[in-house]
Amino acid sequence: MRHILIMLALACATIGCTQLRNNNDRLGERAAEEYLTPVHAGGEGRPFWNGFSKKFMYAPSFDFCTTEGAVEYLYTIKSTDGGCWSFRAETPQQPLSPVWNDIPEGSTVTLTVEGMNETGQIVGCAGERTFFRDFGFHPPYHAPVRGYRDAAVMGMLYVHTMPQIQHWKESVLPDMTYPHNTYPCKIIGATIQVETLLARELPHLHDEAIAIARNAAEFLIAQSRKEGEPLAYFPPTYYKELAASKEEWNRGKTMTMEASAAGEALLDLYDATGDERYLNHAKGIADTYMRLQNADGSWHIKLDFTTGEPVNNSRAMLAPLLRYLWRLERDYNMPQYAEARRRGEEWMKEHILVRFDMTGQFEDVTVLGLQPYENLTNCTAAPYGSYLLQRDATDEEVATCYELVRFSEDQFVYWDQPRDKNGLCRDACPCVFEQYKYAMPVDNSACNVAGAMLDLYEQTGDELMFAKAKALIDNITVVQCVNTGKIPTTWRLRLNYKPTFWINCTYDSVLTLLRMEQMCVSEGK
Repeated sequence: MRHILIMLALACATIGCTQLRNNNDRLGERAAEEYLTPVHAGGEGRPFWNGFSKKFMYAPSFDFCTTEGAVEYLYTIKSTDGGCWSFRAETPQQPLSPVWNDIPEGSTVTLTVEGMNETGQIVGCAGERTFFRDFGFHPPYHAPVRGYRDAAVMGMLYVHTMPQIQHWKESVLPDMTYPHNTYPCKIIGATIQVETLLARELPHLHDEAIAIARNAAEFLIAQSRKEGEPLAYFPPTYYKELAASKEEWNRGKTMTMEASAAGEALLDLYDATGDERYLNHAKGIADTYMRLQNADGSWHIKLDFTTGEPVNNSRAMLAPLLRYLWRLERDYNMPQYAEARRRGEEWMKEHILVRFDMTGQFEDVTVLGLQPYENLTNCTAAPYGSYLLQRDATDEEVATCYELVRFSEDQFVYWDQPRDKNGLCRDACPCVFEQYKYAMPVDNSACNVAGAMLDLYEQTGDELMFAKAKALIDNITVVQCVNTGKIPTTWRLRLNYKPTFWINCTYDSVLTLLRMEQMCVSEGK
């Protein structure tokens, strides 16, 4: 009897493994098929966004000009290892779909498009481009090394026990030995959010965590512009003179979207304590945003912190602000922000989404002097896709979210990488790079893309979106330090490389891990 039970167990395990393998094969095949369709292809009135792109996962097309005398175009793709593929098309702007899945992943290739006349002779070169043909999605990837909630709690406890965080128990000023405190809205706001979340998840630490959050909030409130000033209730983007705070182009300035991060933190603290002071300050921030909105529905990206005057004509990407206004409207019965939010959505649709210029807007990277599309990022694309699905999304908005997610995957996700002479990847794959200017795998970027993929899964039931998101989220548990719970911000694998650590990024990782835990429990995954 015992032998029969063992044989049955082995048979069930074999069937389970076979089903899992078949499911992975099916998902990989579907991903490969989707990679044949370019992301937001240019042409026919749509601009090409990929002039500065260095790698592609989805078959690209390029902004090559027609050649005089040409009636057809010869596309020739050569890899550095001698491979060659070709096809013909009527225009020089066709996607590389006919041969895309024939090109080995992980290859650096050069594309040449040449015009041909009626007799088949070459009459000129329409364009040439060298790029990396990236690895696609081929599950399975790393299994999680611990439960999602366990990983989230470990990450929060690491932050909570940092000496610079414990410092807040007795002080209303930041400990600047953690230099990222030079960005108050982002980092001190995230400190408040980590502590309020910890207070909810670990009741035995509730009082201590709330005391830390309250003192951090006191600092943000004390540093905010006063009522009646142009930027009333806005905490500063920069404090002291460390890192980007000491740059001349940042002194006395503020990034317009940053105040919404502080507002989100104060709302979290209000939810945890019921203290109306935090809600009122968060509302004051939103009221100032209302006064700052331009007639076309946009907001300027950067302002003088004293006068509130724009310091340049660049406009902000609006995902964090629109999400903030929507939260106030939805959760706190404040409909007065609905019209400003709607106008902001219209501006994003008519200007940003039309151009598909997902330019990075970071407090430590200037936008001055940038050409369009020169510094694209997932950090403006994926979060906006997520925002669109937070409300009652239309079919058009769901399709837009898919485009933003595919763009983010195409340009910033690395499912795999070529091995070096030691057989090692450069980075902890699968991972997501932050932006063109900071080509580094960052946990917050993995959360951005995975979060939007989970949103699409919940909206549409798309299992491929769930599988991709899970692969990225599982890797958070892999890179997490098993002894301390620290979740490194950057995932570069190099001897003597010290990963960076940003509290706001850890907070995003914690939220993403907890969301994955809830989804797996509720759906039995």
